[in-house]
This record gives sequence, structure tokens and C-alpha cells, in this order.
Amino acid sequence: MPYKKMYFCLFNAITDALQELEKHHILSANLILQNAQQRTEEMYMDGVGPENTED
Repeated sequence: MPYKKMYFCLFNAITDALQELEKHHILSANLILQNAQQRTEEMYMDGVGPENTED
């Protein structure tokens, strides 16, 4: 999985978390960010690395 997919995953999660923060839903924002962190870490561990980028 190329870094671009990891970036979009994190970017979208940050956008969603910011929307939750605007509504004062701090726990929801926190969960969104934690899930994105875990997903992108899994993407990285599944083969994304400087030597494996497809971008």
C-alpha cells in the first residue's frame, strides 16, 4: 500500500476529528484519531516502507 493511501486515511480522520471537536465531542474525536493511527500502522506493517512505495 503506497504512502498516499496512508496519508488520505490520516487526513480524512483528522478532518472528521476536527468536526467532532467543533461539536465538543472530545471522546469521539479521540477514538477517530486512535483508529486512524492503528489503521495506518497496520498499513505500514503490511508492507509500506521506503523500499515498497508505489507512488
